[in-house]
Amino acid sequence: MRRGLDLRVDQNRLGQGVLSRNLSVPALVERAVSRGEGILVSSGALAVWTGKYTGRSPKDRFLVKNGESENTVDWGPVNQPIEPEAFDKLEARVIDYLSKKEEIYCFDGYAGADPRYRVPVRVINEYAWHNLFIRQLLLPPKPEELAGFRPEVTIWCAPGCQADPAVDPVRSEAFILLDLERKRGVIGGTHYAGEMKKLIFTVMNYILPASGVLPMHCGANIGPDGDVACFFGLSGTGKTTLSADTTRTLLGDDEHGWSDRGIFNIEGGCYAKTIGLTREREPQIWDAIRFGAILENVDIDHETREIDYASARYTENTRAAYPLSHIAGASREGTAGHPRTVIFLTADASGVLPPVAKLDTAQAMFHFLSGYTSKLAGTERGVSEPQPTFSACFGAPFLPRPPAVYARLLGERLKKHGSRVFLVNTGWTGGPIGQGRRIDLAITRRIVRAALQGELDEGPDRVDPVFRFRVPVRCPGVPSELLDPKSTWKDPEAYDQRARALAAQFRHNLAQLAGVDPAIREAGPVG
Repeated sequence: MRRGLDLRVDQNRLGQGVLSRNLSVPALVERAVSRGEGILVSSGALAVWTGKYTGRSPKDRFLVKNGESENTVDWGPVNQPIEPEAFDKLEARVIDYLSKKEEIYCFDGYAGADPRYRVPVRVINEYAWHNLFIRQLLLPPKPEELAGFRPEVTIWCAPGCQADPAVDPVRSEAFILLDLERKRGVIGGTHYAGEMKKLIFTVMNYILPASGVLPMHCGANIGPDGDVACFFGLSGTGKTTLSADTTRTLLGDDEHGWSDRGIFNIEGGCYAKTIGLTREREPQIWDAIRFGAILENVDIDHETREIDYASARYTENTRAAYPLSHIAGASREGTAGHPRTVIFLTADASGVLPPVAKLDTAQAMFHFLSGYTSKLAGTERGVSEPQPTFSACFGAPFLPRPPAVYARLLGERLKKHGSRVFLVNTGWTGGPIGQGRRIDLAITRRIVRAALQGELDEGPDRVDPVFRFRVPVRCPGVPSELLDPKSTWKDPEAYDQRARALAAQFRHNLAQLAGVDPAIREAGPVG
């Protein structure tokens, strides 16, 4: 049966409809507009709206439990199992649904800029704008590569095909399914495009460690002297914003691999949050939103087609997808050397963590495994305000293997290459959310620049009495009182209580993870 399905995809038709393969950007935009999938806005970008699902739906994501994956996947509430038969049933339903459409869309591309580790991916879409999205996010093949293109991973995406929880082993009409053994994915019932890119990232997070490569949920850029920096963090912490620096070359904003030769981008595009976007604060992202880019769930004036980026009318999780070629000076190769600087980003809504702290290797491993931030509104369904969360390796929703696997790979690389590690808080100061204020982006940029340029290397530092990491006493261009968060609180005792409570949460979280070296556990906050 599966061989027949593959043959049908290799032809130019699928069932009754036309299978339009590897269409150009203008052709896909034309189809999206003519079919009423979206409209063009003043900048030339295509604006679309995704309805009920304006963020990822992690509780609707399931992995097939079969073959080697039975023993290698970290099964639980993140990696929920589904039987192969149930996957096959829903996959067949999606394919049958697509076969009845007049036209569907196929894109063939690559995940992974390093030729040694790149994976050929085929995505078949119900909607032209979804196909445009994945075309801009994957790495495009050269024309001569298309003739003999053979996908290793195949993804079917049909938002209009819904599941029935009464008869299907899923929890809603939406389903995001992945068979890691057969490298096949199925998405139905949700229009949110980010599910496609994260399903492919999940595949890479499974494949790469087997080859000794660390997959990373991080942005990356390159300085004028070739120094490489990585920015780890969950959505909303500033990965895309901080990696897009006009003084440095952007490698990528979200997904990378770290091999024995250095790092490489897994993608060919960016997927930036746009809530509050201004040209003054984020010029590279602003200028990238032009023809060929896609805007999700933004509020627009339908007469002028101007965008109101300040509006959260549909969601806080407004997004722009665009190719790296839309960023002036972005890397065309997608590869770089080993990182000199690693930055862990956290949006701490408790107002406890300092704007910057230095981590030794054991502390870096502790905070990597912790992956602490405050989950910001709109990124996932049901999240309407910041919520404290711990996401192992700053990307637990996309990690099929146990966190200790990825942590071990990171630790080996930090020690071998002597990378310096900083924890940067892009969240609140002067009190928790609702009382304090968000750390200004301009301040964070100054801190990051100082870290990258080595201006924080020599100190002077103080040791935080609760978290035990070193905190710079001075940073060029940053008011010294901001570097000591306790001094920004009106009630120092209230700060101490919050700090102890957050430290206890850190310790409790890490206690839940198996296979963690005791030395790493001891590198965390005081007990």
